Amino acid sequence: MSAGLDTKSKPMHIYVAGPYSGNTTEKVEGNVTTAIMAAIELLNKGHYPYVPHLTHFVDKVEQTTLALLWEDHLDWGLAWLDKCDALLYIGKSRGADIELEYALSKRKKVFRDISEVPSIGSRRHYLKQLGIPVD
Repeated sequence: MSAGLDTKSKPMHIYVAGPYSGNTTEKVEGNVTTAIMAAIELLNKGHYPYVPHLTHFVDKVEQTTLALLWEDHLDWGLAWLDKCDALLYIGKSRGADIELEYALSKRKKVFRDISEVPSIGSRRHYLKQLGIPVD
């Protein structure tokens, strides 16, 4: 976890780590949906999720100059994990396990269940900092 981070009052940037790959399109899309649902719960708790599964949609775009391999997606995710305060581990996979080990090596806070993530009771922290009215 970042030094001096007060998880009871400040929002965390939380990386969502879980399975992406699957042997069918339905399995992959189900994994993406599961990660998005976890992200929604994090938002509702007042935090900012990063969902690497959303690179799924990059793969759906016609690629003419760049073909992203598994390693490219993992590297992209680790670059963002490095910037996050914490990791939410939602399920075992080769990539998620590497992300978990990386988070632990960087001494990031690791949550293994959404219920472990504290709710800070408010959202839209950056808008508030800018003085933009929010409901």
